[in-house]
Amino acid sequence: MKKRISRLSFSYFSVTCLLAFYFAVVLNLPIYKELEHIFSQMETVKLGFIISIPIFFWAALNLIFTLFSWPYLTKPFFSILLILSALVSYAGFNYGTIFDTNMITNIMQTDSGEASAYLSVYSVVWLLVLGVLPAIGLMSVPIKAQSWLKLIGLKLVSILISVLVIVAIAGLYFQDYASVGRNNSYLKHVIIPTQFVGATVKYVKQTYFNTPIVYKNIGLDAHQSSQALSQAKDKPTLLVLVVGETARSQNYQLNGYSRPTNPYTDKLDVVSFQDVRSCGTATAVSLPCMFSILTHDNYDHDVAVNQDNVIDILKRAGIGMVWEDDDGGDKTVADHIARQMMNRHRVDATCDGDTCYDMVLLENFDENVAKLSGNRMIALHLIGSHGPTYYKRYPPEMAVFQPDCPRADIENCTEEQILNSYDNTIRYTDYVLSQLIERLSQLEDKYNTALIYLSDHGESLGEGGIFLHGAPYAIAPDYQTTVPLIVWLSPEFQAVKQIDYDCLKQVAKRKKTHSHDNLFHSLLGIMDVTTQVYQPKLDIFSRCRVAN
Repeated sequence: MKKRISRLSFSYFSVTCLLAFYFAVVLNLPIYKELEHIFSQMETVKLGFIISIPIFFWAALNLIFTLFSWPYLTKPFFSILLILSALVSYAGFNYGTIFDTNMITNIMQTDSGEASAYLSVYSVVWLLVLGVLPAIGLMSVPIKAQSWLKLIGLKLVSILISVLVIVAIAGLYFQDYASVGRNNSYLKHVIIPTQFVGATVKYVKQTYFNTPIVYKNIGLDAHQSSQALSQAKDKPTLLVLVVGETARSQNYQLNGYSRPTNPYTDKLDVVSFQDVRSCGTATAVSLPCMFSILTHDNYDHDVAVNQDNVIDILKRAGIGMVWEDDDGGDKTVADHIARQMMNRHRVDATCDGDTCYDMVLLENFDENVAKLSGNRMIALHLIGSHGPTYYKRYPPEMAVFQPDCPRADIENCTEEQILNSYDNTIRYTDYVLSQLIERLSQLEDKYNTALIYLSDHGESLGEGGIFLHGAPYAIAPDYQTTVPLIVWLSPEFQAVKQIDYDCLKQVAKRKKTHSHDNLFHSLLGIMDVTTQVYQPKLDIFSRCRVAN
């Protein structure tokens, strides 16, 4: 038996064909899942068209793989590709994840704590069975040595067979492919491995091979109004900006959700904006964008991180600031001010050695306020509702909605469990916000206090078979792009800033009006910072300033 195995060997021609078959039939399970959903919505689908799809994928992949299957390259190249493709296949099949350039950017900026949240027995088994074991098999099997003439000749035959198959299928079912592709253009981003390889190449090109952009200072004329500077001597402004994580507006009681997810702030005099759009569907995009002067429509990541953002301009104007982070970092937006990362490796009632509940951000709150001078702003970056380990975002006593999903592989939980876990995270964030407002209320004798809460992006909880976030913006569901924006202004803050609170509550009800584009100018406006780059029409407070 051992002798038979030792005599077993393959040609590059057969190895390429088998690899193309494995990728087309097994690793592309995510696209078949998508096609099943698409076909279920169609009145009629030709059986021959359905059967031709894996054959078409095999022919196309065989054509591509033939170009890369050379001596000394085949085994290492395709072994790595098998393992990476298995990971992508897992994410695509179980979460509906699409790996475009923004997703690759998000992955490259993910820290070990965030990455570990995706580990589960199910994901490890998937990776081992579909990726590691096939890669080991490929590395172990002997491949026959062939003359270059024969090798090239067989490659030409392989390419010819692939082209003939593709042409034959196109001749029979071109209209079917055109119709499905035209109506579901996102499918091209689901094909493995072309989708993530192409996105990775584009990311590498943009990150490492583009001409470096010279850093640009903007708002060089920024300064606080004389009234703001005068007020700071007696009673400074204290604004707390809370940056949420993965919170979607649809699950907010304040915005009409049927469940009591905001029992704490609902009792407070807060203003909740009903229809706010995010700039991106992942933190790596949304966070730099929301603090940039660029809008969603003209956003360019390289430009955004190479010019001053609103935090830089506020600092230039003399606003004292600190950034506290309980999430995966500030994505360069707070590069030029003091930053504090929470120590998630400690083990106590607030942290488990891997992650911390967001109440940890209040531990040094009073100390940080006192350290700053003049008018000041404290930015708090929550871990909020970051999945898939939703159950780790709230303490056991805050698990009000039951049964929840106490595991990372949420695809193996029921819809009810996933929703309960997610709603518990929203409810806990609401508790954190209420505690911050209570702390600010206690400081009203020293400061004019206010709080703004805005999430970076939303989340999918299985609607349409899509989980988590990071979908290409053009096809992303509203669940990933509609975010909560909550404002609380103390009575004296309202008076000093001459803001009509009732007016603000009416403004908050407007639909299709507000987005991340508003944050840059709203912060400048509320902190009374004057500069030529400030645009009042994008300031959510400007139309409710009594002086206006």
